[in-house]
Amino acid sequence: MSKIEKHAPGAFCWPELVTTDSAGAKAFYSGMFGWAHEDMPIGEDKFYTMLKLNGLAVGALYELMEEQRSQGVPPHWMSYVSVESADASAEKAKQLGGAVLHGPMDVFTAGRMAVVRDPQGAVISLWQPREHIGVEVRDEPGSLCWTELATTDAAAATEFYTQLFGWGSKVGETGPIRYTEWTLGEKHIGGMMQMTAEHGDAPPHWMPYFLVADCDASAAKAKQLGGQVKVGPQDITDVRRFAVLQDPQGAIVAIYQGALD
Repeated sequence: MSKIEKHAPGAFCWPELVTTDSAGAKAFYSGMFGWAHEDMPIGEDKFYTMLKLNGLAVGALYELMEEQRSQGVPPHWMSYVSVESADASAEKAKQLGGAVLHGPMDVFTAGRMAVVRDPQGAVISLWQPREHIGVEVRDEPGSLCWTELATTDAAAATEFYTQLFGWGSKVGETGPIRYTEWTLGEKHIGGMMQMTAEHGDAPPHWMPYFLVADCDASAAKAKQLGGQVKVGPQDITDVRRFAVLQDPQGAIVAIYQGALD
């Protein structure tokens, strides 16, 4: 397991869990992925928890702030994309029809960030690294391997994100499903699907996938730990399998078993 030293601009660099119960979330994800956790004080009785796998950072979690709770923000995973300039990328998001929800602002000496919403309503964060680059390991069991957008307008979302981050896009079909893969250079980094009635009243959103050795065993483990299996486990191809889970606090996350492009 080698340590990542830098993320290219446009790469997904950090998954962050916002939860209602940090102790419960720590227990669930430690049981799922073997993560250790390191609490960093950010205020009176408030902590930002770094999540680690074999001593390397794989993400973080914190409890919903009072302002978020009052606004009815549910537990969720936030995805971050590495950028050269949070200010320039936030401004570009506005020019492309998106909105800047928070920032740009400095996060101590770690970096500079902004939270933006695309024209369809999905929210994603921008990260300009300084002392903190983001994840130090990925594409290994227990770490981030894919990030996926569910949207109400795939064509419009493609136009927005390819211009914002310089991504390429490749559309394929698996049965009745049209699926877009995001590329950064030659690397496939994530995907997008058009939302259907099966998504219910869920808003457009980004969702991280974490690599596992055995999708079925991990899905069963999630249920044992108090979570729910919302989709799958099911095959993508003969050698790839996934499931969508809901943790005990309500945040949605996916797991993936198989080769990576």
